[in-house]
Amino acid sequence: MKDTISIIVPVYNAEKYILETISCIKRQTYANWELLLVDDGSTDAGRQVIEAMLKKEPDERIRLFIKENSGAAQTRNKGLKEASGRYIAYLDADDLWSEEKLEKQLAFMQEKEAAFSFTGYEFADENGVGMGRVVKVPISLSYKQALKNTTIFTSTVMFDTEKIPKEQLHMPMIKSEDTALWFRILRQGYTAYGLNENLVRYRRVGGSLSANKLEALRRIWNLYRKAEGLSIPYSAYNFCFWAVRAVKRRL
Repeated sequence: MKDTISIIVPVYNAEKYILETISCIKRQTYANWELLLVDDGSTDAGRQVIEAMLKKEPDERIRLFIKENSGAAQTRNKGLKEASGRYIAYLDADDLWSEEKLEKQLAFMQEKEAAFSFTGYEFADENGVGMGRVVKVPISLSYKQALKNTTIFTSTVMFDTEKIPKEQLHMPMIKSEDTALWFRILRQGYTAYGLNENLVRYRRVGGSLSANKLEALRRIWNLYRKAEGLSIPYSAYNFCFWAVRAVKRRL
């Protein structure tokens, strides 16, 4: 029997995109998955859109959970708690996967005997159309390498819970909780393996780009200093590498 992949999708005011995201999962060439949609107290009609879709096209692999608004970390952790699959994959509610994403990534993990993997991705516009800006990823990342290269994007990640226990995958209640989780896992001695194929489209939606950049600067600095407890000189060293790579990813 093939191993089940549990796909965790936090849903917050994603009415405009969620059906397209669910559709890209249903088109996967690897069919042994379960989809855990966790609505984080949305104020739009996203929940009703999902419920209507499930009523019209029932699929026992798809489950919807409703919770009070508490942020992405607790929302993903709720999905993790409900997950029954050996493998855990994350997908944001406005991002898209290629049809072979799960099949290729699972085969890659099995080949590498990896506990933690991630893939390349492409920036997409608000309509989900690729913009040709593809982020290439390294063969592997250790903890020290990841501090300088935060190229691991949440919608590309997959974990093997037979190698990393589920309780170690809970995201911390801090900003940039996903990157904080990658750091924590890698700090324990695991290696993250990169599948350098463009299998994900990262939809860029709304917001001020300048404000987002400033917030990203604050978040990564706080991760170095507060979450990881790095010294100011070592934080500055990693920060410089991070900044250069962050700019290159967007060129």
